[in-house]
Amino acid sequence: MSLLQLRFPLSQFKSLNLSTPFIHGNSVVSTKPSSSTSNHHHQRHAYLPPIRAMRSLQGRVICTTNDKTVNVEVTRLAPHPKYKRRVRKKKKFQAHDPENQFQIGDLVQLEKCKPISKKKTFLAIPVPKRTAKQPKEVAPQDLGIPLESDSSSQV
Repeated sequence: MSLLQLRFPLSQFKSLNLSTPFIHGNSVVSTKPSSSTSNHHHQRHAYLPPIRAMRSLQGRVICTTNDKTVNVEVTRLAPHPKYKRRVRKKKKFQAHDPENQFQIGDLVQLEKCKPISKKKTFLAIPVPKRTAKQPKEVAPQDLGIPLESDSSSQV
C-alpha cells in the first residue's frame, strides 16, 4: 500500500459532494465538462465582427528604387497628448507594385493583403486624380427685356 492510501482512505473522498455551492456564489460544479460549455467557447467569438483596422490607407509615393515595390508615406492627423492640438504624424509603408507603374509623388491607396515579404503587406492601387471643378459659364438667358448695352448700340 502506498503512503497516500494509508493516510487518506478513499471512502473519505467518495463521500465528498462536488455539487455544493461555492463560498461566494450559488453556482454548481459539475464533475465532467459538458459539451455545451466547450461549444459555447467557440460560438462566443462567431458573432463578433471582424477587425477592419488599417484595411486601407492613402498616401504619397516617396521611393520607387526597388523592383515591384514602392515606399509610401501616409500622413494622418492625431491629437497631441498634452496640448490636444491636431498634429501631423507620418509613417512609411512598403507596398507591392506588380507593374512598376507608380512614380515619385503619385497618390496611391494601400489595400491590406496577405504578407508578400517581411515588411510588405499592402498592395498599391492608383487613386484617380482630382479634377478641379470649373465654374460653368452661365449663358445670358433671353428674358425679353432689352439690355442697356443693346439699346445704346442701336441708336
